[in-house]
This record gives sequence, structure tokens and C-alpha cells, in this order.
Amino acid sequence: MSTAVGRSAPPVTRRYSAADPRVRFRDLVAAEWIKLRSLRSTWWVLGLGVLLLLLAAAQKSIGDYDVWPTFRARERADFDPMSPAFSQMSAVLLVVGSGVVGALTLVGEYATGLVRTTFTAVPARHRVVLAKIAVVTAVMLAVGAFVALSTFAVSQAILSGRGIALSLDDPGVPRVLAANALLAPLAALAGMGIGALLRHTAGTVVAVIGLLVILPMMVKPNVHQWANDLYMCLPFYDWALCLSQRHPRVNPALPTVTVSWLVFAAWAVASAAVAVAVVRRRDV
Repeated sequence: MSTAVGRSAPPVTRRYSAADPRVRFRDLVAAEWIKLRSLRSTWWVLGLGVLLLLLAAAQKSIGDYDVWPTFRARERADFDPMSPAFSQMSAVLLVVGSGVVGALTLVGEYATGLVRTTFTAVPARHRVVLAKIAVVTAVMLAVGAFVALSTFAVSQAILSGRGIALSLDDPGVPRVLAANALLAPLAALAGMGIGALLRHTAGTVVAVIGLLVILPMMVKPNVHQWANDLYMCLPFYDWALCLSQRHPRVNPALPTVTVSWLVFAAWAVASAAVAVAVVRRRDV
């Protein structure tokens, strides 16, 4: 009688593509977080930027505190205690810094050639870009929220000496703080989208500053409604004329709160979509 001799099967090596759900998206997010965290320039830009914004809020608030006794009744009635906390120049600094950080997270990899290694390890490029978007959005949202709340706290602590400070539950305050905070992730996403299109560090920085800051500051409401409607497509324009105001003026030539929020959302989604689509289709 013959006896069957069992043979052990050779080990099976499984190969998973980057699109396989078993390659977890959170691992890609963790990898992108490590990349961002390891860039000292990012933290220098963010740290110095936050410090400058806090100093600007304190300086402007101290100035208003000092001249408050000289204000006439009309000037006191028109004064908004929110304005010293986060001025238009503060918004410019936040938008430029955030846009540059967002752009460099993508353009920097192309400049150093690291992107080839990344896409060799993870061929599904769209998943890599989505992970970058998730990390950049989360980090810049945290930065924006910290800036909005800390500048507000510093400013109102100073103005409280004149009895004109605001609290978080005053009308319009939560909306203005939310808009101030959202400028950071919005600018960062726009920087990523522009960076994906240009793939050039200097060109991307110039484009970010020009499109997000200089152009909106150059245009003004006028008698041509079609031009006003076009201007309302610029997020910084909407922030300056509507979302930064506790009591926005009602005027057909000016953006409304609803339109401004829709423009913010549209820019964020469009910027992310452009970054994903361009990186996915272009050669490295």
C-alpha cells in the first residue's frame, strides 16, 4: 500500500496595488504628515507668521485704546472692535503665508525629485494628492483657528480697558472668526492647485500672491453689475467686503454672506480637484 506524502505549499507572496483598500489611506496621510512635519521652513514660516499677526493685533489695539478718548460720538458709533484684531494687512499676511506653504508641499517634491520616489511606491497618484490635501487642510485649519482666536483674545483684552471689548457670543463675532480662520486652509488649497499647474516654485509664489491678494485689492465695486458679480468670485474680495464685517452692508454691488461662503467652498473644492486631476494626468 502506498502512502501519500504531503508536501508543504510554497509561501504565497501577495502584492497589493496602491488602489487596494488594504493599503490604508491613513498610512498615506501619516506619510504626508511626516513629510510636512520634517520641513523646518514650514514651521519657521508659520511660527513667525503667527507671531507677527499677534504683534500686529496688539499694536493696533493699543493704538485704538490710546486714541479712544479723542473719538467723537459718530466715530465711536462707527468703530468696530473686531477690526484691530485682524486687519486687512493681517489677512494678507495669513493668505500669502498659507498659500506659499500649500504650494511648497506639492511643488517642493517636484523640485527635489522626491515625487518620483513617492509615485513609484504609490502608483495611485490621486490617493497621494488626496492625502496631501487632507494633511494641509487640517494643519492650516488649525493654524487659522489659532490665529483668529488668539488675535481676538489679545485685542479684546486690551480694548476691555475702555469698556468696548466684544465677547464670542456678540452678534457677528462667530461668523467673522470663522471667516478669518478659513482664509488659511483656503489659501493653502489654492496654492496647491496653482502649484500643480505651474510646478515652479517662484512662479507659483508670484501667482498665489497675484491671484489671491493683489487682484482682489485692485478691484472696487462700480456701476456695472456684471463686473461686481465677477469680482464676487474672488474669495479675498468677499472676505474684505462682507465676511470680515460684523454687520455687512446690504447692496447689490456687494457680496452677501451666502454668496461669500459659496465662493469660499467653490474655491476650496476647485483647487483640490485641479491638484488631483493635474498630478494624475501629467508626467512626472
